[in-house]
Amino acid sequence: MDKMNETGGMPVKNKLAVCAALCAMFAMLFASQQVVESCRCALQLCLEMILPTLFPFFVISILLSRLGFPALLGRLIAPAAERLFGISGTGASALVIGLTGGYPLGAAYIADMERSGAVSAREAERLLAFCNNSGPAFIIGAIGVGVFGSASAGLLLYAMHACAAVGTGLLLRHRRVSASERPPSPAAPAPVPLSRALPDAVSQAVVSVLSVCGFVVCFSAFTGLLDANGFFSAAAGRLSLLLGTELHWTRALLCGLLELGSGAGAMRGLSLTPLNAALAAGLLSWGGISVHLQTLALLADSEIKGALHTAGRLVSALLAAALAYVFTKILF
Repeated sequence: MDKMNETGGMPVKNKLAVCAALCAMFAMLFASQQVVESCRCALQLCLEMILPTLFPFFVISILLSRLGFPALLGRLIAPAAERLFGISGTGASALVIGLTGGYPLGAAYIADMERSGAVSAREAERLLAFCNNSGPAFIIGAIGVGVFGSASAGLLLYAMHACAAVGTGLLLRHRRVSASERPPSPAAPAPVPLSRALPDAVSQAVVSVLSVCGFVVCFSAFTGLLDANGFFSAAAGRLSLLLGTELHWTRALLCGLLELGSGAGAMRGLSLTPLNAALAAGLLSWGGISVHLQTLALLADSEIKGALHTAGRLVSALLAAALAYVFTKILF
C-alpha cells in the first residue's frame, strides 16, 4: 500500500503523477504550437489509416464473440491447450479473442473470466502473458497495407505475431496451473441472436476504435512536447548512431515503444525489408506503453497482477522480430 501523507492523505504515487501532470501542462503552454500540430497529425492518421482499417475488423471480431465462436473453439482446442500450455479450454479461448479482437480486448476478456470465476488469478496472469495480442485488423490493414502497401506482408506479420504468442505460451509451460487451482468452469455465455449481436458489435467497435484513436492523439501530443524540447529528436539521433540505422527507423521505434498507432504512422514510407519487418513485428507484439496502461486499467478491480504481462510482451516481441526478419528474407 502506498504511504499516505499525514496531512493531505494522498498516496505518494498520486503525488508524483500530479507533479508530472502539472509539469506537462505548463510545458504545453510554452510549446502549444508543436503540441497542436502533433495532435492534428495524429487525427489525420486516425482518419486515414486507423479508423478505416480497424473499424470493420473490430465489428467482425466482436460479432464472432457474441455469436459464441470463441467458446466453441475453446472446447475444441481444450485437449491441446492442456497439453501445450497447461491451461483449461476456457482459458484457451482467451488466445482466440486476443488474436482476433486485438488490444486490449484480450486483457478485458481475461479479466472478465477471472472476475466470474471461470479461471483463477494465477491462470489469468499466465493467460495475460501471451493472450493479449494485436488483431488482424491492425496488423493487416494498418501495418501491411497502410505502411508497406501489401496485404501479403500484413498476413506474414500476423502469422509471425501469432507464432510468437504461441511460443511465449510454450516458454511459460513450466508454470503449469494444477487442476486443484482451477475453479470449476461456469456455463459459457449463451450465444445471442444475430439481430442483437450485430448492433452490440457495432456499438462496442465504435467505443474501441475511439479509445485507440484517443490514445494515439494523447501519446502524439506527448511526443510533440518532447520534440519541442529537442529531447525526442536528440534521443532518436543518438540511438540511430548507436544502432547504425536510419533516423526514420529509429524514430518509428521510439514512437512505437510509446504507442503502437503512432509507431505505425511513423513507419509510413519504410520499404519492406527484413529489418523493417522485424521492427514492425517487434512493436506489434510489444504493444506500446499505452497498451500496458490500458491493460492495467482493465485489471484494476481484479486480483490479477500485471508483471507477467509485461514480461510476456517483451518475450513475444523478441520472438516476433526474429521470425519476421528470417521469413521476410526468405519470402520477399
